[in-house]
Amino acid sequence: MKKSIFLKAALIVSLGLSALGLSSAAMADDGKKYRWKLAETWGPNFPVFGDTTKNMVKMVKEMSNGRLDIRIDSSNKHKSALGIFDFVKSGQYQMGHSASYYWKGKNFNTMFFTTVPFGMIASEQYAWFYYGGGMELMKEVYDQYGILSFPGGNTGNQMGGWFKKEINSVEDLQGLKMRIPGFFGEVLAKLGAKPTNIPSGELYTALERNTIDALEWVGPSLDLRMGFHKIAPYYYTGWHEPGTELQFMVNEKAFNSLPKDLQQILTVAMKAAAYDMYAQSMHESAVNLDTLQKDYPNVKMRSFPKPLMNKIKQTNDELLAEFAAKDPMTAKILKSLNDYKDKVRAWTNLSDRAYLDNFDAK
Repeated sequence: MKKSIFLKAALIVSLGLSALGLSSAAMADDGKKYRWKLAETWGPNFPVFGDTTKNMVKMVKEMSNGRLDIRIDSSNKHKSALGIFDFVKSGQYQMGHSASYYWKGKNFNTMFFTTVPFGMIASEQYAWFYYGGGMELMKEVYDQYGILSFPGGNTGNQMGGWFKKEINSVEDLQGLKMRIPGFFGEVLAKLGAKPTNIPSGELYTALERNTIDALEWVGPSLDLRMGFHKIAPYYYTGWHEPGTELQFMVNEKAFNSLPKDLQQILTVAMKAAAYDMYAQSMHESAVNLDTLQKDYPNVKMRSFPKPLMNKIKQTNDELLAEFAAKDPMTAKILKSLNDYKDKVRAWTNLSDRAYLDNFDAK
């Protein structure tokens, strides 16, 4: 990571410690060094996602002068890509890096802290997290597990997926075998598709061997290197993950055992690394989209037809309403998300959308 980012992060930490009113004695090195482990869903040297954990760990070590040193174990080490929640809950790992919607089977409400179909874009979602009550709601959900959850980096708006055939109507979804995880898969299943979740390392082979007919992964930032364009030529714009936020998880007991200044250093490093991932994702998507368009003219960029999108949104809203009717916490989070989206989207439309429509049209 560039030195300027570390300097900025260190300044933020210094200001944060002052704001907490910590004395110089409280900030002084007590001679104790803390050795933590972080389990991540991703494999070793996984681009963008893995860069985020490395950036965070490096910042923590440098800003703490080595007092807090965190070792990263990738999925090849701990052998359980989707076991991060349990690792952190049990204290086997003090930290984890994953995505909150992977824990939908444990608690449906965890899903909302990654993204929701037709929800907020990344900038709107960050505003909701830090100023609109999102962090408080996330704490309420995770408190029961002894886990602290923090935003862990945003991919931005994800693409709708790679398809071997053109999708024009609901009829084209009938029997479609698609890799699409969690709630999004439930939405498509209601419309006749056959969703499945497959680990990232198996996606290309599954698509090549016709185990699946289509898949969604992320977007140009990560998709190009996966080679999906060689097999499935139709690349659709997104609807299901408009602002996908990853997640840092921290075992609450481990966090509380740290001195106050190290707690603040860790918190600020996670926030800085998360924002850096958002910027990196935007950059990588721009670069890789340019490559796709120039070097792979066979790739057909498409948007799903409006009637199909209307049907998908209707199904999505009906499913969410069903869950909200069963669980007051779901209803509470949904109300917060929808109320905040209505408020912030009015400004997005007047600012960013108007600017792009008026001055960047081609």
